[in-house]
Amino acid sequence: MAKKEKKFRPKARLPRGFRDQFAGDVSARLDMIDRIRTVYEQYGFDPLETSSIEYVDALGKFLPDEDRPMGGVFGFQDDDEQWLALRYDLTAPLARLVAERYDSLAKPFRRYQVGPVWRNEKPGPGRYREFYQFDADTVGTPLMAADAELCVMVAETLSTLGLQADEFKVRVNNRKVLNGILNAIGGDAETDEGYRQRLTVLRAVDKLDRLGGDGVRALLGKGRLDDSGDYTDGAGLDPSQIDLVMGFVEAGGGGNEAVCKRLEELVKDQEAGLAGVRELEQIAEFVEASGSNSGTVEIDPSVVRGLEYYTGPVFEAELTFEVTNDKGQVVQFGSVAGGGRYDDLVKRFKGVEVPATGISIGVDRLLSALVARDTAGEARRFGPVVVLVMDNEQIGRYQKMVTELRNAGVRAELYLGGSGMRAQLKYADKRNAPVVVIEGEDERNAGQVTLKDLILGAALSSEIETSEEWRKGQPAQIAIDRKELVGQVKEMLARHVPAGAS
Repeated sequence: MAKKEKKFRPKARLPRGFRDQFAGDVSARLDMIDRIRTVYEQYGFDPLETSSIEYVDALGKFLPDEDRPMGGVFGFQDDDEQWLALRYDLTAPLARLVAERYDSLAKPFRRYQVGPVWRNEKPGPGRYREFYQFDADTVGTPLMAADAELCVMVAETLSTLGLQADEFKVRVNNRKVLNGILNAIGGDAETDEGYRQRLTVLRAVDKLDRLGGDGVRALLGKGRLDDSGDYTDGAGLDPSQIDLVMGFVEAGGGGNEAVCKRLEELVKDQEAGLAGVRELEQIAEFVEASGSNSGTVEIDPSVVRGLEYYTGPVFEAELTFEVTNDKGQVVQFGSVAGGGRYDDLVKRFKGVEVPATGISIGVDRLLSALVARDTAGEARRFGPVVVLVMDNEQIGRYQKMVTELRNAGVRAELYLGGSGMRAQLKYADKRNAPVVVIEGEDERNAGQVTLKDLILGAALSSEIETSEEWRKGQPAQIAIDRKELVGQVKEMLARHVPAGAS
């Protein structure tokens, strides 16, 4: 007898760096996105959706090699042997769209977009290969008012999400001022050696929050030995050059006007640097005129973001309150949004400069911050009201109840399993149902239904110690006339669900 071939069964496993999310997490994210969307639309931004897949050469930052695109994107070849990739952000697809449809777009073109992006990077704690971003961009204007508006808008967004003015700040810098400082240091940026030195300087400045002033000074000089014993080569600047860079980095504080004056003194002989200071002054003036959130937007020369990407102002929204990390350490949460001006991105396609500026919120990171701050859970999201099926022959009656509740705006469902009452109640509990509706034969003959408030019942069960106390009150379970179903269910829901929530 031939041996029976073993049937292949794939192993159920989730790819590294990805995650499954259930109703509570998904609902919390959707709620937060809706609140952000409301603010952005008040500012006149319109929604846009672009393709999740782009040609690799259109993404620009990554190019294909012999076998696959270079690291950082999830790429594949089409049947015509052109390389495609999942988008790694929402800005590169926007630049492609603007270049492709430039003549038909109203300019400035203002859009917001929310959606997942994918990065083929090494995953780690809190670092996923798929995550959500919420972007807003203004394309087609050189005015600094567009950059300032984004800073004010993200500040208003954080306030709308429940954060207080002392719990966040929007920090602003300018690439042109940085270029002025680098020009003052000297060296030819067009040579490989000069380019590497400048890049090392910028990377050192970007580590200020983590390493402090002494650590940055070491990286600007000969190099630094970290606690693990690893040595990082420095930029090789002399002491006077290090002082110049550190003077720039530490020029913040004391108000936006004072910061601009200090920066002007540092780059007074550099035309590009002075142009950047003038732009920061314009942003500060706009922010001051905006009103309520102006105090949360500050000019901070230590902000360094993607310096090969941005061409002018750069900004970062940072949360200042403390949370406990995975290692049990108390730390500040840090950045949840960032952006800046990228006047050269569309130019890659059109050959002419198209000024643009934008900001991106890290949706998942911001949501985790709100959960840590306990502002995301203020309006608890419950499951549906569940109508139990006590008699399969009467399922039409139960469906009618569900329809009445839905028509009245109540989220409701009919139990569609095949189990008895005890299992149905366990199901409703797992669904986080606030109320269940029960109509057995006795209730039906009496023209009644029984409503069970599961939320109140769970709370009372932890307080009532004897069965006698429970039988005496039974406040979480009531029998009502069938015709009062909708009104009584709404009354029960009102105990737990704020107006407008579900």
